[in-house]
Amino acid sequence: MKDLKRPVVFQGHSGNRIAGDMHKPRGEQHGNPVLLLHGGGQTRHAWGGAARRIADAGHMAFTVDQRGHGDSAWVEDLAYACEDFAADAVAVCRDIAARSGRAPVLAGASLGGISGMLAGHMGGPDLLAGLVLVDITPHMDPDGVSKIQGFMAERMREGFATLEEAAAAIAAYLPNRTAPRSLDGLAKNLRQGADGRYRWHWDPAFIDGPRTINTGGEAVQHNLISAARSLAIPVLLVRGQQSELVTEEAVQAFREMVPHADFVDVSGAGHMVAGDRNDAFNDAVLGFLDRLEGRA
Repeated sequence: MKDLKRPVVFQGHSGNRIAGDMHKPRGEQHGNPVLLLHGGGQTRHAWGGAARRIADAGHMAFTVDQRGHGDSAWVEDLAYACEDFAADAVAVCRDIAARSGRAPVLAGASLGGISGMLAGHMGGPDLLAGLVLVDITPHMDPDGVSKIQGFMAERMREGFATLEEAAAAIAAYLPNRTAPRSLDGLAKNLRQGADGRYRWHWDPAFIDGPRTINTGGEAVQHNLISAARSLAIPVLLVRGQQSELVTEEAVQAFREMVPHADFVDVSGAGHMVAGDRNDAFNDAVLGFLDRLEGRA
């Protein structure tokens, strides 16, 4: 079967290289293109199955590695605050619109959703045709954030002797997730150093540098609340019912800020909704895209 995935390169806000893939539809193309932004510590490969489903439904789908992640550049100024990721998202969305002639729908998980909310506010009302937030709202449970970042930081310098050792660490952190049959997917989130050890495929400055994802604190939350309240485009919030980051109270607060937003609560899923229940996640997103086009 013909390979319908092609590498693509974007330029971020700082002139930084952003690596990605363009997933072409097998049949007739219609509707808006879709940009999928991964969560912190992940890479574009987290969206592989979802991107193909979206493309098979007729949409051009783009997956990218956010700054400092995967094959994208580690930025020289070590700028990894939420606003930096959002500024990159604005640049990528404008490029996609220029290439396709239509504003994209942005689907963002965790950090990707934060980038999307802020980008929609920073880039103006015509930047996005729609926004899908995957287990993220302006209100995040601080204990959940600490747990996630604690896991990320624990072995980021030391790394792992083998892929199996890394898989065991993930299994201990996510005991309810079914272990994958192959380590090929995990290998895409790690890079092997000259010492033979495997380390996460992201810049450690992301969480321990001079301008980290935690920079801004309350100001970032204030900006996210303002961004959410200003949303006039179609919005879908997808939450993992067992989420350690987004509580039911946070969902209620978001729905009061964005009363026109659709909401799907995915049973059997935690914070990594697309990984825990890829089928349910894809159905929710494709349904949203169909409604956006008037197909449902």
